[in-house]
Amino acid sequence: MPALKNKLGIDSRYRSCHTAVSAEGYVFEGHVPAKYIRQFLKEKPQDAIGLVVPGMPAGSPGMEIGADFSPYQVLLLTRDGQSRVYATVQTYESQF
Repeated sequence: MPALKNKLGIDSRYRSCHTAVSAEGYVFEGHVPAKYIRQFLKEKPQDAIGLVVPGMPAGSPGMEIGADFSPYQVLLLTRDGQSRVYATVQTYESQF
C-alpha cells in the first residue's frame, strides 16, 4: 500500500487505513465522511487530488467507540503536495 499511496500523491503525514479512488481519479484517504466526498465531487476544486482524514479520529465514520468523539479536520490535498482545511467536524452529528 505505501507504494500505491506514493503513486497517488498521498504523503505519509496524510495517510490512514483506507484509500479510495473515484472514477474521475480523485483520492479519498481515511475516514472521510460521505457528505464531504459528495460535496467535493460536485465542486471539483482546481488543483485538488482529493480529501484526507489523517489517522483514525474517534467517532469519525467507521470509528465509532460508544459516545467518544474527537473533533477532526478533513483536508484537501493539492497537486503540489500541500493541504488545506476543507472542513472541520466539531460534533458527531455534523459529519452526516
